[in-house]
Amino acid sequence: MSKILFVVTGADHWTLADGTRHPSGFWAEEAVVPYEAFRAAGHEIAVATPGGVVPTPDRGSLAPEFNGGQEGADRVAAALAAMTELRSPLKLEEVDLGDYAAVFYPGGHGPMEDLAVDAESGALLTRALASGKPLGVVCHGPAALLAATGEDGANTFRGYDVAAFTNEEETQGGLADKAKWLLQDRLTEAGVNVVVGEPWAPHVVVDRNLVTGQNPASSGPLAAELLKKLG
Repeated sequence: MSKILFVVTGADHWTLADGTRHPSGFWAEEAVVPYEAFRAAGHEIAVATPGGVVPTPDRGSLAPEFNGGQEGADRVAAALAAMTELRSPLKLEEVDLGDYAAVFYPGGHGPMEDLAVDAESGALLTRALASGKPLGVVCHGPAALLAATGEDGANTFRGYDVAAFTNEEETQGGLADKAKWLLQDRLTEAGVNVVVGEPWAPHVVVDRNLVTGQNPASSGPLAAELLKKLG
């Protein structure tokens, strides 16, 4: 079968407005659930990060309260440990898009720190969008879209409908008033149309070859939509 590229944040923190570092990384569920769906469908997975650093899972994403209890947390931790591709990622700058049938970006607050300003990631996203290949981005992953600009300086995703972690969810999560900026606001400022769903409920938006999800609960439905596009 084909190969799918996971582009994962290399950051292990998110710098807040007061300069403090909030421990973060990628959100485990948002990597595990699509990974399992893609592997079950027979696809191979490769992981790339900025500089090829081994990505850090957000410790919060492994907590029982975010996984339906201890049993769920243990299952996610075990699944994460089985994702051997995470331990030897490619360097993002060395990725050849032609090697992959689809591209997927999980979230977590980490992308707000690095991928939001990563030119290599932005260029890859621009190429992926133009290629027509399925491109999936979930939760805070759409922060990476902010680094995607065309030759005219406008955002590559300007005019696209997307789902992304909302201001309301950031507020309910307790970090909105501590953040330097909010994802929904910044995407809107870039000309991207954020289609808001109910907080914490699965919400996926499909616009051409772009498939986006609002939050961790959207990871599974997003993966299903990507698989449909892969045929």
